[in-house]
Amino acid sequence: MSDVTFDADDVTLERVSEFVWEIPREGEMRVPARVLASEALLEEIKEDKTLEQIRNTTHLPGITKYAICMPDGHQGYGFPVGGVGAMDAEDGCISPGSVGYDINCGVRMMRTNLTYDDLNGRERELVDSLFANVPSGLGGGGIVESGVDTVDEILARGVDWALENGHAVEDDLLHCEDEGMREEADPDAVSQKAKDRGKNQIGSLGSGNHFLEVQRVTDVFDDEIGEAFGLEEDQIVVLIHCGSRGLGHQTCNDYLRKIERQHKGLLDRLPDKELAAAPAGSQLAREYYGAMNAAINFAWVNRQLIMHRTRRVFERVFDRSWEEMEMELLYDVAHNIAKKEVHDVDGEQRELYVHRKGATRAFPAGHPEVPRAYRTVGQPVIIPGSMGAGSYVLRGGERSMDLTFGSTAHGAGRLMSRTQAKNEYWGGDVQDELEGQQGIYVKAQSGATVAEEAPGVYKDVDEVVRVSDALGIGDKVARTFPVCNIKG
Repeated sequence: MSDVTFDADDVTLERVSEFVWEIPREGEMRVPARVLASEALLEEIKEDKTLEQIRNTTHLPGITKYAICMPDGHQGYGFPVGGVGAMDAEDGCISPGSVGYDINCGVRMMRTNLTYDDLNGRERELVDSLFANVPSGLGGGGIVESGVDTVDEILARGVDWALENGHAVEDDLLHCEDEGMREEADPDAVSQKAKDRGKNQIGSLGSGNHFLEVQRVTDVFDDEIGEAFGLEEDQIVVLIHCGSRGLGHQTCNDYLRKIERQHKGLLDRLPDKELAAAPAGSQLAREYYGAMNAAINFAWVNRQLIMHRTRRVFERVFDRSWEEMEMELLYDVAHNIAKKEVHDVDGEQRELYVHRKGATRAFPAGHPEVPRAYRTVGQPVIIPGSMGAGSYVLRGGERSMDLTFGSTAHGAGRLMSRTQAKNEYWGGDVQDELEGQQGIYVKAQSGATVAEEAPGVYKDVDEVVRVSDALGIGDKVARTFPVCNIKG
C-alpha cells in the first residue's frame, strides 16, 4: 500500500488528507464516497461489506457532496452503520433503509453530584436495584403499559407528554435535541400493528447492545467545556442507550414493504434493494417522514422514562432525593435518524434530508439548532464504548459542517457478528473478568447477551475518538469508565 491509496479487495481508496479517504466517482455513482478513518481502522472496516455499502449509497437519488462513513463504520442493512448521506429534499429521496430499523436509537447522559467514593461498596446493591426496576430484554413490559390512545399522544407530543404525566421536569426538555419533540410527527402514519407492539414497551431497554450504565468520569480534557457541560473528574454519571423498540422496527418494516410495492422502478435502479427509498415530494415520502418523526418522539419518551425511573432507584439506594443528588440530563443524542436540515452545498444553501445511521449530529458552537444551554460551546456528543472500555463526551467540532453535514461517530463500532461473539465468549466468564479485573458489575437477562457484547467484540473507541478529534468534527471533552451495567 502506498501513502496515497488503500487497497481493500475490489475497492481502492485515495487519500484526500489525513484520515480522509475517498472512493472516486465512477459508473452510476452520483457522488464520491468518503471514509473517515486511520489506517488501523481501515484494516478493520475492510473486513466486511462496509466499503461496498457506502459506495452503493452514492447511487441514491439527490445525494449531495459525498456519502460518508464514520471511523466506527461497519456493515449494516443496506446502508452501513456509521453512514451519513444527505439527499436533496426537493428532488432527492428519503430512505428508511438508510435510517435503520431502530428509529432514534440513541444515548443520553445524566449527571450527578455523587463521586466514585459515594458509590464504592454499593455497586452490587445498585446494579441489582436497577436491574429489578428498569425493564429490559426481548418482548413486552415497560414502565408505562398503556392503551393505543396514550401511544398516539406520545407519538405526537414526545417528552412533553412525559412532563405532563410526571415522568420529566422542564429542565429535561431544555437539554434534549428539539426539546424532545418533533413537530412534524404524524401518529396516523404509524400502523396499528406498530402501535400495538409499542404500547407495552414504553420505558424499556430492550435487548442486544442496549444498556443502562453507571459510570465515573476519569478524565476531563477541556476544563472550560467540561465546566459548561457540568462534568468533573471522579463524578458519577449515568448513560442510557436504547431506541424505539418494536414500534420503530415495525414502522421501518411497514415502509420498506410499501416502497417495494409503490416505487419498484426506483428500487430496480439501486445496486442494493435494502437501500429502499421514496422519492422526495411523493406521498410515501411524506408519510414515512411523519411516521419516522413519531417514532423519534416515542424513543425520546422511552429514554426519558428510563432516566426518571433511574432517579427513583438512586433515591432508594442513597436515601436522598434525586434533586439533592443533582441528577440532571446533560444531553440526549439520536443516532438512527433522518432530518430536514439546511446545509451549504457548493456555496448554495439547500434543504436536505440528512440521514445518520449509526452517526451522531455534532453541531458546532454558535449553530442556532444547538440548545441555548450549550450554544456558546457546541452541542454535546456522547460516544459509548464497550462495557469494558471508556465512553466519551465530545462537543460538536468547527469542521463538522464542512466535512460531515455536522456529524461524527456514534460508538466503538462492532468488529464481530453476534453469532461469532457467542462462539468466542462465554457470558459468565466475561462477567467474572469484568468484575474481578476492572471492578465493573454487569447484570443481564442472559449470558448470551453478555457474550454478544463482550469488550473484544468492538473496535477501539479511543482510536475512533482520536480520529474524530483530529478531524475537528467532534472535540474531546471528557472520558468515562463503567462501574455498573445492566443489559437486556
